[in-house]
Amino acid sequence: MKMQYAIIGDIHSSKEDLEKVLSHIKEQAPDATLIGTGDLFECTISKRNVASNRYTNLTEVMLLPEGFVEMLTFPSVIGNQEERILLITETDDPLLGILSAMPERIEVGAGEVVHGHQWKWGGAPWSLIEAEVTKSLTFYGHSHRSGLLRDGHEEKAVLFGHPYEVKDVQTLVNVGAVIEDKEWVLYDSFKDTVTFMKAD
Repeated sequence: MKMQYAIIGDIHSSKEDLEKVLSHIKEQAPDATLIGTGDLFECTISKRNVASNRYTNLTEVMLLPEGFVEMLTFPSVIGNQEERILLITETDDPLLGILSAMPERIEVGAGEVVHGHQWKWGGAPWSLIEAEVTKSLTFYGHSHRSGLLRDGHEEKAVLFGHPYEVKDVQTLVNVGAVIEDKEWVLYDSFKDTVTFMKAD
């Protein structure tokens, strides 16, 4: 079925930024289906400390602003923040069950959504080196930098509010971050376009 998708991610528990992005989506694409690219939550335990400790209270391992969880009414793939929270927490809190049920990939139109931490990253500046994709169109996050790669050609700087055609080309779309940048992507599967968006 052809439709519009509002794809958002890398929220990192920023309630204020999420409120602004959701309001912008409501203005620009009220009928769009929301999908998350992961890292909805911010894990407060560093990667260096995951092997040494286990926690029984989610507030010990993640930022949970009041009312934030209730705003997450959309499906999302799992990000590295959620994976770390699951790895170090042992509790019967229902939220942990929600995190453990988050899939690695979600299909959207002709494409799919994945967080991107599963791929190969490196270099300076730290960037995507190699992506393992199963669709011709893939949306991801992780680096907090909006970007568009079509048939191996990267846009030097994406234009916000400008629809890019993505039909019949191998395309990687980094949707940017909600936290601080307040960025998201509108995917129109009928027109085969993606439009980078930014809330004020």
